[in-house]
Amino acid sequence: MYNFNKLVAEFIGTFTLVLGILSAALVSFSALGGGVGILGVSIAAGLTVVAMAYALGPISGAHFNPAVTLGLYAAGRFEARNIIPYIIAQLIGGIFAAFVLYVMLSSRGSFVPGNFGANGYGEFSPDKYPLLACALAELILTFLFVLVICRVTRANGAGALAPLAIGLTLALVHIMSIPISNTSVNPVRATAPAIFADTGIIKQLLLFWLAPLIGGIVAGFVDKAWGDKA
Repeated sequence: MYNFNKLVAEFIGTFTLVLGILSAALVSFSALGGGVGILGVSIAAGLTVVAMAYALGPISGAHFNPAVTLGLYAAGRFEARNIIPYIIAQLIGGIFAAFVLYVMLSSRGSFVPGNFGANGYGEFSPDKYPLLACALAELILTFLFVLVICRVTRANGAGALAPLAIGLTLALVHIMSIPISNTSVNPVRATAPAIFADTGIIKQLLLFWLAPLIGGIVAGFVDKAWGDKA
């Protein structure tokens, strides 16, 4: 039952994260003649992580992201046997969030999925950045994001303020890279909307798995090398 509770927590947390990001991007970005814009989407991503980390962190560790799961494994702080179940729970949660939003938006007769908030490069990049730029952004920013998670959640880390540090980092990452790749740093966040897009953007999905996973794993190794050093 305990392990099942962890998977449910990962499902709920990832569902909320993906729903929060996609809703901000697809519903609120330019709504009502104004909208929240890039800053609003970034804040939504950060606040969602803060809320879910405080609520569900004590249950599952609040990964909500395969790059975080593999990063913590590389850091020696997560068991190999739990990697696949965690990633499956995250995928189901993220895809279900995209499905719920798709149903909501398609209830309006004028709705066209387009890219559906998915991540992309080249013609699918918000500002037409090429593959290399998007790959570097996703790898480096995921490295920084996962490194912050690893460091602030250590015994001598940020303690009760850890979720706040993690959420602020995710918001910063989004501010830095939404125009480049629409910001993934999370393979599930990339996968969920790509499934419902009608532009063929799903063909670019491999990049948004490889770059974040590599960045997360490297961050885990760095964290392990540093350990609990002050």
